[in-house]
Amino acid sequence: MLNEVLFYILSALILVSALVLISARRPIDAALSFIVTLVSIAALFALQGSSFLFATQIIIYAGAILALILFIIMFLNIQDKNLPDEPHKKRDITFSTLAVLPFTVVLISLINKSPLVDQALPYDLFGGIKDIGSVIFNDYLLVFELISILLLVSLIGAVSLAKEDKDVK
Repeated sequence: MLNEVLFYILSALILVSALVLISARRPIDAALSFIVTLVSIAALFALQGSSFLFATQIIIYAGAILALILFIIMFLNIQDKNLPDEPHKKRDITFSTLAVLPFTVVLISLINKSPLVDQALPYDLFGGIKDIGSVIFNDYLLVFELISILLLVSLIGAVSLAKEDKDVK
């Protein structure tokens, strides 16, 4: 019973902070509401007993990536006068939400009717390091290695582009 109440509270917090993220005028307000969203998602992982996903969400997303985003926002020092005027932003968000709502209802009903709903993983097998590692390195080893090569090539490309810019000046 307590888990259900916490789930609904966290879900409502995620929805509200995501709405603030979308509707915020200042970038720093959007980034701070994004932090609340990511920490609430991490709390949902913790509620499900997935310690690895919880730690990953906190360390990588809420920690490193958002610290970088906040640093960039503060470094740019965007003033309110430099922000674009968006007179129809609330109307656009409302109409977009109303347009997506029927699809959301249909998707939720299809998920609830799916036979996979009854085949949920046992509580102790969800999101552990051993389970995630065995899936990544057994079932998706080729994809994992291809992504590693892609990241390495992009890192080498970024370094070579940065070096060429310095040589030109």
